[in-house]
Amino acid sequence: MITELALERVEFTCGHCWYRWSADYDVQHYRDDDGEEWEYFTRDGIAATSPYEPEGAPPCPLCGRRWVGRLTARRPVPVPPGAADAPRQKITGLGEHRAERHGAPLLGAASHEQPEQPAPSSSGPVPADR
Repeated sequence: MITELALERVEFTCGHCWYRWSADYDVQHYRDDDGEEWEYFTRDGIAATSPYEPEGAPPCPLCGRRWVGRLTARRPVPVPPGAADAPRQKITGLGEHRAERHGAPLLGAASHEQPEQPAPSSSGPVPADR
């Protein structure tokens, strides 16, 4: 059973070249039949390892090294069925209901405005513009 859904913005800072970037992850908390709690991450609809663990840290876009992310923002998504007085609409003709959603472009995990980069220093690599 799904117990929580959320969108989490995770920021990464490379400890080698100091490049900063962020990505959005969909997070699902799930309770299995044995009562165990699980956390699932997806990025752009693809299953992902937790960005908060070394195994799930994405590579730096500049130098390729991996750094664990930190949570910078979060938006919970209400888990159905929701409050009894919440607005809702019955779906009829399931295959025809808002059919355009099937062809809508994917809202990419990195399609939001990225963090400002630190000022270049003369002692290290200069981050490239994205």
